[in-house]
Amino acid sequence: MHNASLKSVATKGIFWSAVDKFAVQIGQFIVSVLLARILLPEDFGLIGMLYIFIAISQTFIESGLGTGLIQRQSRSDIDFSTLFVYNLIVSCFFYLVLFLLAPFISSFFEQPRLTDLTRILSLTLFLNAIGIVQRTKLTIAIDFKSIGKSNIIGMITGGLCGIIAAANEFGVWSLVIQMLVSSLASSVSLWFLSNWRPSIAFSQKSFKSLFGYGSKLLMAGLYAQLLNNIYNISLGKFYSTASLGYYTRAKSLADISAGTIVSVLQQATFPILTSVQHDTEKLISICSRMIRMSAFFIVPIMTLIALLAKPIVVLLLTDKWIGLIPLLQWLVFSRIFLPLSTMNLNLLNAVGRSDLYFKVDLSKLPITVLVMVITIPLGVKAIVIGHVFTSALFFVVNAYIPGKLYGYGPLHQLKDMLPVFFATIVMAILVFALSCFINNLIYQLLFGGVLGVISYLFTCWLLKIKELNEVWEVFLKLKKD
Repeated sequence: MHNASLKSVATKGIFWSAVDKFAVQIGQFIVSVLLARILLPEDFGLIGMLYIFIAISQTFIESGLGTGLIQRQSRSDIDFSTLFVYNLIVSCFFYLVLFLLAPFISSFFEQPRLTDLTRILSLTLFLNAIGIVQRTKLTIAIDFKSIGKSNIIGMITGGLCGIIAAANEFGVWSLVIQMLVSSLASSVSLWFLSNWRPSIAFSQKSFKSLFGYGSKLLMAGLYAQLLNNIYNISLGKFYSTASLGYYTRAKSLADISAGTIVSVLQQATFPILTSVQHDTEKLISICSRMIRMSAFFIVPIMTLIALLAKPIVVLLLTDKWIGLIPLLQWLVFSRIFLPLSTMNLNLLNAVGRSDLYFKVDLSKLPITVLVMVITIPLGVKAIVIGHVFTSALFFVVNAYIPGKLYGYGPLHQLKDMLPVFFATIVMAILVFALSCFINNLIYQLLFGGVLGVISYLFTCWLLKIKELNEVWEVFLKLKKD
């Protein structure tokens, strides 16, 4: 692919991926705020206890096979049909497993309602599975516009159904209804937006080839899900359901920006990096640019959320959620490292080194368990602070191998982001000073937010941070179009 056409495809793909992710995140944010104002922290805590079981099952269903197809330079229709058949069979298998394990899950957390919740919520596994191949096909074509449409349709329909159910006092079942309807609507819309249809054919040769690449991603994915959800298990087991509810809502708020940028980077940059996997100079150039751009957005946004956490929580979610404020203030800083880690791991996958991806993730579990053992007796806040420490450490681990292979390691990456850190510090000092003189929460949020954005952009302009110019150029180009 020529440089000009690659840049055009990359810009277009990232733009539509960003539109998709930000639109869905904004919609989900509105829905979650409305649901949180109606429901109790305990309701979110119950669903939080089930996250790991659904997530691990979903990881087995996907097994990295879709990523393997994207990474390939040539693909046949039998490859896609093999993937479709595999997804259906494994989704049905894991639904049956969770159906049978539901009473044991309920007993482990000492929550009787979890039996029925597990058996119904697990239906999302099958509903998600029927759209995996269509999503993979669209990703290969870098057609993130169609993927965005399906995600938005799922978000709107699921959100509306969940809110209606909550308003009619369905309680925790409102969240289950929201997720089921969202999965169904998204998968069905993918079938309409993609012209591919399965032939219900299965090739052992194709499966072995795909699984050879995907098996390492599967193992890495299982570790990742265990790492991501180990806090839910610990809080659900050793602390109250409300404490887990506070944590899951704080995590959700922290993920609004960081999670969106991570999703954009993971979805849009992987096929682009794959297309230049044999051109080391171009590969590192793209990776470096994306890391700087993600830092340009994520570092100031996370810092601003931490500074304005109290007015954000009290005004949006009401006083009943005030317990999540200190958790949110710490969690947002752990999210700063997510986009950086994502780009480093995406780089390994793009060049076909899923074996290194697995080895990198393998080293993280013992560290996480050790930190959890130390912090669990100290309280919920200590657990979250430990999470911040491990996130920073994992960034160094994730960047170490790309540093060895390509000379673009953690120190080089942090050096690239120094101007952004300086601009963010200036912003933080000004916003904190303003908050000390304003007691009204509405004014704190309004004036603090405005001052934060203006001071950050102005400092970036003074420092001549080129990402600011790139964002402005993209804005002007889209305005003309």
